[in-house]
Amino acid sequence: MSASDPNAGAVPERPEDAVLDPEIAARVRFNDQGLVPAIVQDASDGSVLMMAWMDEHALAYTLAAKRGTYWSRSRQEYWIKGLTSGHTQKVTGCRLDCDGDTVLVTVEQTGGACHTGDHSCFDADPLLP
Repeated sequence: MSASDPNAGAVPERPEDAVLDPEIAARVRFNDQGLVPAIVQDASDGSVLMMAWMDEHALAYTLAAKRGTYWSRSRQEYWIKGLTSGHTQKVTGCRLDCDGDTVLVTVEQTGGACHTGDHSCFDADPLLP
């Protein structure tokens, strides 16, 4: 969307309708499936909540709507975190790593981030004490 576009800044109805800014798209290194890993971090304490995948539409929608939005590889569909569970993610920041091949999303998490209901997907199985 350009600045002269009357819909500039408008949030698309569906993730698949979101268009990633070409300047951002040029900086992201999507893999051969068109996906980039997204690490989701709690904005309040810095803890890692989850890892998910984004394609360019999920990233564009996340940036526009400020809601964690991802691509489900198993279901082959978009999912907006909390749409069915009520465990929402209000996006407060989004960064690329130095290589452009990983996205860091900071969020205000409401409810559990993990599909099990846990606060974090990394709560259950420590490999080192």
